[in-house]
Amino acid sequence: MNFKELRDLFIREGAEFYNQEEASALFYRTLDQLLGWSRTKAVTSLDKYIEASDLPKYLEVLEKLKSGQPIQYIFQETWFYGFPFKVNSGVLIPRPETEELVHWIIETLKGQNGGSLLDIGTGSGCIAVALKKSLDGFQVSALDVSVDALEVAQYNAAMNKVVVNFIEADILAYSGTESFDLIVSNPPYIKEDEKPKMHENVLAHEPHRALFVSSENPLIFYKAIADFALVHLNPQGLLFFEINEYLGKETVEMLELKGFKRVTLKSDMQGKDRMVSCSI
Repeated sequence: MNFKELRDLFIREGAEFYNQEEASALFYRTLDQLLGWSRTKAVTSLDKYIEASDLPKYLEVLEKLKSGQPIQYIFQETWFYGFPFKVNSGVLIPRPETEELVHWIIETLKGQNGGSLLDIGTGSGCIAVALKKSLDGFQVSALDVSVDALEVAQYNAAMNKVVVNFIEADILAYSGTESFDLIVSNPPYIKEDEKPKMHENVLAHEPHRALFVSSENPLIFYKAIADFALVHLNPQGLLFFEINEYLGKETVEMLELKGFKRVTLKSDMQGKDRMVSCSI
């Protein structure tokens, strides 16, 4: 079998979960991971034959993909805001819209030298680590209730050579003593009644605890974090959220009722309401 035939096999057998373009991209990602080939190198090498002893490792990846397992979990690696991150089934796979949130924060703080920030519900640590890498002089803390997630986040901080203060706590019951110039969170925000709209590979493989909230009280984490921020933000401190695209109006109203100023709702590149910022 040559690599073109293997690519066609990925497309044909991955059809249940992926369209042709997605399956082809997963094939090239597999070659990058296993051989270190760029897409250009792979495209120009499709006629090369695969050693019989090497074929099983490609077929093993294909079988995992056919089960709906995300490729980031298969190789336990992804990239976020230009930095490498380890991921596994204990943490969410970072999304592009979260990169947009990080970029918004960096642009907002441009020119500010030093400060302190807290990332609540850090998961893989992608927000905390990316901000620590990108902001000068900031002390960064990151909080999560999951021990498994914190282990991954600590690994990612070390891999990216940054120092982050990690806190194991449930924000619904946490009352620390520190104060911060900025608090950011991408908390669970998908309502249980939205599950039928979601891709099966997300439902089957990513941690539900980090994704879902009850349909009756979808802003539970936002309310708790807002109350925490009212106590723990320094004067002129900033609060940033990633939000449910369907709950932008409700999130803004909640923050305004709690007394936050300059509440700003921001759309992502797809035009969906996905971010909010406000200040004390």
